[in-house]
Amino acid sequence: MPAQYIPTLRDVYQARKTIAPYLPRTPLHFSASLSELLQAQVYLKHDEHLPLGAFKARGGYNLVAQLDPDERRRGVITASTGNHGQSIASACRQFGVHARIVLPEGANPLKVAAMRALEAELIFYGKEFDEARTHCQALAEEKGYRYIHSANEPLLIAGVGTQTLEIIEDLPQVEVILAPLGGGSTVAGACVAAKGIDPRIQVVAVQSSAAQAGYLSWKSGQIVQSPMRTFAEGIATGTAYELPQAILRQHLDDFVLVSDDEIRYAVGLLIEKAHTLAEGAGAAATAGALKCKNTLRNKNVAVVVSGGNITLPQLGDAVKVYQSARG
Repeated sequence: MPAQYIPTLRDVYQARKTIAPYLPRTPLHFSASLSELLQAQVYLKHDEHLPLGAFKARGGYNLVAQLDPDERRRGVITASTGNHGQSIASACRQFGVHARIVLPEGANPLKVAAMRALEAELIFYGKEFDEARTHCQALAEEKGYRYIHSANEPLLIAGVGTQTLEIIEDLPQVEVILAPLGGGSTVAGACVAAKGIDPRIQVVAVQSSAAQAGYLSWKSGQIVQSPMRTFAEGIATGTAYELPQAILRQHLDDFVLVSDDEIRYAVGLLIEKAHTLAEGAGAAATAGALKCKNTLRNKNVAVVVSGGNITLPQLGDAVKVYQSARG
């Protein structure tokens, strides 16, 4: 599949067949408390229930399963803040491919430990994700590894689109889907699946205002770089990427920016109201739903909980913000 090929609904259905033997379907649960708070019918899509604690496994398994023999022999390399790296490491372990993951030096220790347990070769470089990504690309060119971009991969996007496919099958009357955006694969996959099935379904992206390259790129129609200062490493990107942005420009309905403290508040809210533990990126869509609740009133809303790999210090900070806001 060419790198800039835009995946279709057919590709999403094919991805589901590919990943079904390895990954379970995740639940979509109605939340009475969040529904009362938002004055809407709110359902949480619990991708933190996946074995790696994050949605990224969908794309990783779909891509690695379809590597050709030469790519498998050479092995793969990718850059990640954690969840994408876990997905590639896990899929490579399943299919007998050597995985190399380039991470920023301050990567989430829980995710680092998981990748080590999955027998990936870890390479630490730079303080931020984009530094690690640039080093990763250089190593791929120098050594001949199969470079896996974290977002500009049609098979990743098609794999992640299975998340939305499950939402629509479990809730055919869904009207709005909110999902977090970092590199953009989650929201791009949601757009491909939702608009392919029913163009009336609205897809809303949510990003941290402390790392808003994706928003600025969508708004301007061209790839933009922006300062990255968010604590939520799963959406901590300083630039946008061509393939997801091409899909968003065509299909995305709306974009919401939330502050890091609004994300922390959403982490606390999910614990108290929905008995759900989410990492920062995993709670971003909930923060977005709170921010745009007036537009959601009386609608059937699916909110993606993309991951639950939160560290204890991050959790402590979130609880403090939530308790302070609650008085």
